[in-house]
Amino acid sequence: MWILVIILAVLIVAFVTIYNSLVRLRQRVKNAWSQIDVQLKRRYDLIPNLVETCKGYMKHERELLESVTRARAEAIAAKGGAAEQAKAENALSSTLRSLFAVVENYPDLKANQNLLALQEELTSTENRIAFARQHYNDQVMKLNTKTEVFPSNIIAGVFNFTREEFFEVDSPEERKAVKVSF
Repeated sequence: MWILVIILAVLIVAFVTIYNSLVRLRQRVKNAWSQIDVQLKRRYDLIPNLVETCKGYMKHERELLESVTRARAEAIAAKGGAAEQAKAENALSSTLRSLFAVVENYPDLKANQNLLALQEELTSTENRIAFARQHYNDQVMKLNTKTEVFPSNIIAGVFNFTREEFFEVDSPEERKAVKVSF
C-alpha cells in the first residue's frame, strides 16, 4: 500500500514539475518575442531621429562653413573702396564669430562625429535585434524539445502546449542591411 502511495506521489510531483516547466517555457517564448518587438520599436524610433539629427547638424555646419567661405571670397574680391571692403570684412568677421561660437559651445559638433554616432547606434540596435531573435529561437527550441520528448510530450498534448515557430527570415529583402541615406 505504501509503495503505491509513494509511486502515486512521485507521479504527481513529476506531472506538476513537467507541467510547470512547460508553462515557464511558454512564458519565456512569449517574453522573448516581446523583446524582439521592443528592439524593433527602438530601431523604428531611433533611426529616423538619428538621421534627422545628423542631417540638422550637417546642414548647420555646411551652411556655416559655406557662409564663412562666401564671406571670405567676398572680402578678397572687394575692390570698390573702403566702404565695400569694410562691409565685406564685417560680414566675414560676423560669420567667423558664429563659427567660433559654435566650436566653443559645441566642440564635438562635427559631421564625422555625428555620422560615427549614427553608425554606432545603428550597429548597436541591429546587434540587439539579432540577440533578441537568437534568444527567442533558443527559447522556442527548448519549448519544442520539451513538447516532443517523453514523458513531457504526453502532458503537453493533454494541455495543448503546441510547437512554436522559429524566427526565420523568409524574404531576401529582409536579409539585407538597413540602408540609411542622407
